[in-house]
Amino acid sequence: MSSTAAAPALPGQVLADLLPASRVRDLALVLGGAALTGLAAQIAVPVPGSPVPVTGQTFAALLVGTSLGARRGFFALAVYALAGLAGVPWFADGASGVSVSFGYILGMILASAAVGALARRGADRSMLRTAGAMLLGEAIIYAVGVPYLAYAAGISASAAIAAGLTPFLIGDAVKAILAMGLLPTAWKLVKSSA
Repeated sequence: MSSTAAAPALPGQVLADLLPASRVRDLALVLGGAALTGLAAQIAVPVPGSPVPVTGQTFAALLVGTSLGARRGFFALAVYALAGLAGVPWFADGASGVSVSFGYILGMILASAAVGALARRGADRSMLRTAGAMLLGEAIIYAVGVPYLAYAAGISASAAIAAGLTPFLIGDAVKAILAMGLLPTAWKLVKSSA
């Protein structure tokens, strides 16, 4: 086997580990993960009564973490957040800087690392475990984002839940279902081509 061929899947690996290992690979994956999240954030649908839109951003953040693993996923979302703070217009609706929804971005950094750690333990290889990992990742995002929304917008906790959690639950279930099909299928394709 040549040194540029991908290694067969082993326990403890995430999808990104199947690519030939190098620092250049890791840097490209981190930057690519940040860019994917920024692109997905541009898919934004306003939610009446909420300063937080429905976006593809959370789905991308969780896929990045799951596919890259905890460390690279964490760094990809940290690069995404830092670049947005520095003025790159790739937060939802082409925004940058700190807003009332910035807590969700902070939550995405932590969630990406958490689902990446779970993926190393095989959470991305079956439909049920993938759904569990995605729902845990979403819960982490809300655990940071909703309190931050309450603080930044100067609203009560119940108002923050009504504006920053409740309207998004159906969409999050759909995202978990998409991930349930996507990630285990990717692993099946890897096994069949090995």
